[in-house]
Amino acid sequence: MPSSLAFKSVTRNWILPSLPVSSKLKFASRLRVHASSTGNRSVLPSDTVGSDGPAHLSNGDGNIKSGAIDGGNGRVGSKRERKRLVKDMVSEELEVLWDDGLEKQTVKDYLDIARDMIKPDGGPPRWFCPVACGRPIQGSPLLLFLPGMDGVGLGLLLHHKSLGRVFEVRCMHIPVYDRTPFEGLVKFVENMVVLEHSFSPNKPIYLVGDSFGGCLALAVAARNPTIDLVLVLVNPATSFGKSQLQPLLPIMETLPDELHITVPYLLSLIMGDPMKMALVNVEYGLPPAQKLEQFSRNLTSFLPRLSGLADIMPKDTFSWKMKLLKAGAAYANSRLHAVKAEVLLLASGKDNMLPSRPEAQRLSTLLQNCQVRYFKDNGHTLLLEDGINLLTVIKATYMYRRSKRHDYISDFIPPSVTEVKEVFDEINGLFRLATSPVMFSTLKDGKIVRGLSGIPNEGPVLLVGNHILLGYELSTLIEAILRERKVIIRGLAHPAMFSDYFNGSEFSTIELINAFGTSPVSASNLFKLLSTKSYVLLYPGGAREAVHRKDEEYKLVWPEDAEFVRMAARFGATIVPFGVVGEDNTAEVVLDYNYLMAIPSRDSLKELNQNSVKLRADARGEVANEDLYSPGFLPKSGRFYYLFGKPIETKGRMDELKERDNANLLYLQVKSEVESIVSYLIKKREEDPYRGILERTVYRAFSAPVNGVPTFDP
Repeated sequence: MPSSLAFKSVTRNWILPSLPVSSKLKFASRLRVHASSTGNRSVLPSDTVGSDGPAHLSNGDGNIKSGAIDGGNGRVGSKRERKRLVKDMVSEELEVLWDDGLEKQTVKDYLDIARDMIKPDGGPPRWFCPVACGRPIQGSPLLLFLPGMDGVGLGLLLHHKSLGRVFEVRCMHIPVYDRTPFEGLVKFVENMVVLEHSFSPNKPIYLVGDSFGGCLALAVAARNPTIDLVLVLVNPATSFGKSQLQPLLPIMETLPDELHITVPYLLSLIMGDPMKMALVNVEYGLPPAQKLEQFSRNLTSFLPRLSGLADIMPKDTFSWKMKLLKAGAAYANSRLHAVKAEVLLLASGKDNMLPSRPEAQRLSTLLQNCQVRYFKDNGHTLLLEDGINLLTVIKATYMYRRSKRHDYISDFIPPSVTEVKEVFDEINGLFRLATSPVMFSTLKDGKIVRGLSGIPNEGPVLLVGNHILLGYELSTLIEAILRERKVIIRGLAHPAMFSDYFNGSEFSTIELINAFGTSPVSASNLFKLLSTKSYVLLYPGGAREAVHRKDEEYKLVWPEDAEFVRMAARFGATIVPFGVVGEDNTAEVVLDYNYLMAIPSRDSLKELNQNSVKLRADARGEVANEDLYSPGFLPKSGRFYYLFGKPIETKGRMDELKERDNANLLYLQVKSEVESIVSYLIKKREEDPYRGILERTVYRAFSAPVNGVPTFDP
């Protein structure tokens, strides 16, 4: 790509004239918007980079000329105009398996674009919207990216497309020779925050602060405690006083100009992990030789480009940025007590520039509403390294919202292609290989067929079944329906699954699975899901069934009352009973709840359950005992078998099922169906010639992939 076009192809300003969508797309390449630090906006030609103060307009060949901005016709002066603009610029809701484009860019692209973005360089700080962000979905909140010490504003390059579908993304660019002091930068960001808050006072504003940008985000939040802000801080530079860079500063500042070219290479070793950067876009499923070839190609392509960092960080600019970092850290640290915003803090375990992990621990104790997630194998430039999907992290920690409070149903974002690949291929691939799940379903005429064609084509659908030990059947069930039917199953889980006890500080697999649509089990969440015609996964046995005792394999521990029948009838949902069995429940329980409660370590178990939510405190029977614990068990390698029973229609039966006796009869019918399915699968698995892992492995080696291994005839 010609260098004069590189910046234009990656950055744009948002379109403001009130035009029909077709006209807006037609003129998108010819109009941009200037956003000044005072909040004024005006329409500029497409080759303009908006800035504060006098504009610098490109004449089309990459050269810069100065010119005044006419702030007349394009000025947005009212909320009505703003709303009309947003309506024209939003896209449809996201579909399941949408393309997030996460692996389309690399660090090489970052260095190439940054090199062209700073040439020519003029004017004070400015905002730009990356072209790759596209159009966000309806109601998307604003996300402002605040860059690290480089100031370029391309730190989200790998995430532009994914974030741009659910956020209105704008990135801050600080020109190389800009010398705006820290408080001036704070004011610049603050003006945009205040302006956008006036347009949409009921929507949150996200500030993603990378390193130095984390200091900016904290400072703005401290000065604006009444504005609904969500901070995502990535290795914030509040610990700059303890930076490993400190001993090197005097040496760097005294280097002769001709030796300053070595600084970028030194910084690259300190700031990030080159190996992690080179792994970006290396495909997971490739043979080892091809993966190594692709990795080597990435590494050799971006290492020579590191010299370009000398243009981004010339000697005088480097000295100035160090002063900014010091001032920013002091400013932010002195005002932490005033930060009321919701904070998600991402910290790298191998940050060679800042002590990010201990700093995260310190900040979590000082900030009022702060979650921390550690990434133990990543370096300082976390957002430019392999294996990090910022949108997934925001989703999985339930930080994404479009209004004042997070709603598990309305704020849900369907899984993307990359998320499905990460969870079900990279993380769950070996488990799927070991269990080789077999899916059966029942048609309306009662015929059992292999596959999921018996599951209804339209919601609302309520899938009601049995848990096996620790809910190990969940991931393969969700994956099978997602891949075959392109439907996301919305699970209802115990509230403890959303607590720090299960998730911890390390970004966990449980959180990734929860990001696929799991919500805390409650009547209100079931109501919302059925009202939106969702496919809902419900386990009446709940936690008690998932952490069952010894000799309780496949025992249904359901409540006596019909909890879900009348709710299903209210929305005309189709109830699909299902059962699943493994190899004697995939594991043999050797230390169960009763045993653990009899030993001295039971105090920690009691403490866990005292702090957890009791869902069925008033229920009768064994299901009322929902104490959580982690059983001791011996794993077994066996095949999973699923059977979805004949669909039960409730549409048009609302008056009938209002009667308690009728509802209980249907409830007992569903329970009986699940028990019959489990008994059927236990018996039929004896006829499977490939029940054993050895037989399946041999068959796959010569004949078929995982899903193609034969089984018994239904």
